[in-house]
Amino acid sequence: MEKVENINIGRIVWCCEEASITLQELSKHTNISLDTLSKVIDFKKNLTINQLQNIASYFNRGLLFFLEDNPASEEKIYTLQFRTITNQKPELTNKLRVLIEKIEGQREVYLSLKENLNDYIEFNWYPEALINYNDIKKTASNIRNWLNLDDENNFAKLRTAIENKGIMVFKSNGYKGMWQIDKESPIRGFSLYYETLPIIAIKKQMSEKPEAFTLMHELAHLLLHKESIIDDDDDFYSYRDKEKEANEFAGNILIPDEFLARIDLNNFPINNVELCEENLKNYSKEWCVSTEVILRRLLDENYILKQYYTKYREWKKTQPMPESKDGGSREYRFREPINIFGKKFVNTVLDALQSNQITLSKASSFLDNIKIKDIHKLEAI
Repeated sequence: MEKVENINIGRIVWCCEEASITLQELSKHTNISLDTLSKVIDFKKNLTINQLQNIASYFNRGLLFFLEDNPASEEKIYTLQFRTITNQKPELTNKLRVLIEKIEGQREVYLSLKENLNDYIEFNWYPEALINYNDIKKTASNIRNWLNLDDENNFAKLRTAIENKGIMVFKSNGYKGMWQIDKESPIRGFSLYYETLPIIAIKKQMSEKPEAFTLMHELAHLLLHKESIIDDDDDFYSYRDKEKEANEFAGNILIPDEFLARIDLNNFPINNVELCEENLKNYSKEWCVSTEVILRRLLDENYILKQYYTKYREWKKTQPMPESKDGGSREYRFREPINIFGKKFVNTVLDALQSNQITLSKASSFLDNIKIKDIHKLEAI
């Protein structure tokens, strides 16, 4: 097979260093022998087109990236938002780094399609007048009103409310593919701050309740901190700095004080944490929050002692986890782009298709590569 000459070997080395992988790991992921890669790096051998394509695909680059003469530059290749969050957690896997870039790519697609449709996204989405940096409880109350939240919520309603304000919400899919955050990854969500169309990305969880809390936690970073931030599991239990503020905001926006007032503390199982979930299950369902989030709010408002909250957490750790369903049924494959990218994004792609701005093939590529028949099913929703 024809060999490719003039490969910029420095760019292959740079990509490995960026992804924190060795040549041996690159060999495993690309099915190119370690001996071949070693000789390529030492300028003793060239790669075939297929081999270079495997490397390019693994690093989410085009072939031409490895044929350009100049050295790779982080500032020119990555956005400020990408560099900000990957510098916070430099141990991120290459798969997750690629996912972040792909999500940024979907944002660019969204903006471009909106522009072609003459349906511009509002530039100044930020509600400055509603933010009180010294009073998170008041800010959460203001933002509840801004989002038009009511007494009963689920993840879909919360997501739509945020998307209606000019924020793109991404949720990773549950099956293995290009849009998945691995189940083993501690990363639970991240926010990318832009003055136009910021992004909130969350990892698919076992239920909507932790997804809803992650959603509001990341919204807090956009509103309170105006920063791009990536969060792992530990950040959602943090009592420090920005993570503490984000957790406080999420708790107050999902469970404002008037919600807590509905709980009958006179009959609360204060000495038996095992009865706690049964006692709070209706509130948990109605507010789309876990029992633990309710208890944390009760603790913060001094309705219960910290020892009760701690005892509940210790008991909860001993309980069996629900069985994970890898990907679930693919019967409703056509709905997956809505789950991943949100209905507003999907509708924009369909509008562009119907107005002949893009082809069916291009629409499919924007919508998780669903089949033509599935696009037509989406159009019928």
